[in-house]
Amino acid sequence: MRIGFLTLLLGGLFALPASALAHEAKSGLIARNVTVNKTSYDYQVYVPEKLAGKGKLPVIVFLHGIGQRGEGGFVPAGGASGALVRSYMERVPAIVLLPQCRKGRFWSDSEMTKMTMDALDKTVAEFNADAQRVYLIGVSMGGYGAWSMAAENAGKFAALVPICGGSSLRGADRFAAIARRIGRTPVWVFHGAEDRVVPVSESRGMVEALKAAGGDVRYSEYAGVGHNVYMKALAEPELLSWLLAQHLSGK
Repeated sequence: MRIGFLTLLLGGLFALPASALAHEAKSGLIARNVTVNKTSYDYQVYVPEKLAGKGKLPVIVFLHGIGQRGEGGFVPAGGASGALVRSYMERVPAIVLLPQCRKGRFWSDSEMTKMTMDALDKTVAEFNADAQRVYLIGVSMGGYGAWSMAAENAGKFAALVPICGGSSLRGADRFAAIARRIGRTPVWVFHGAEDRVVPVSESRGMVEALKAAGGDVRYSEYAGVGHNVYMKALAEPELLSWLLAQHLSGK
């Protein structure tokens, strides 16, 4: 059941544009917006109906890949795709925050980072979520974003799951610089050994830098697997339970 939720997020089934959503809603797929430097950005939040009104829920922030960039939200609200979203997300014991990166931008851009973090702060406040249990997942471009965003906001996330991502920095110190700022935040990294889109050396470099810095890191690399490594991540039965077990106050 939990794996099905991650299948939707990581499998790219959210590429369709979302229809307008009522701002008054307190459960289901909810549309919200945040303003950064006088620009309004839409984002989406999913709150399972059975959890509506309950406080201190964990929050999962999901950073999509390059194909879902745009405006208006990337998760479908209606039709068969919307029904599929609801059927899986209702089973997740967490609030899911779904920001959307603008076309021509990257998650590591300062404005996209601020937009996401402001949306996170608003989500935690609006739904009385547990700020000690905020998790960050990113795939491909979102994997790069997960590393970058966690480094720029040290101590904000209880755990990270970068999938086929890497360092957005340049220079000989580009892995170590991120690892130092992430510190002991628990991280589970996934990459395919035959990835032709994002070289596996990116994740290997980040993992080695974290180990050298005394970090708390798990690494799953799959021989013969390419950029669709998220399918292997889905087969890890411990992934979501591991993620939701992490807690800032426990570190």
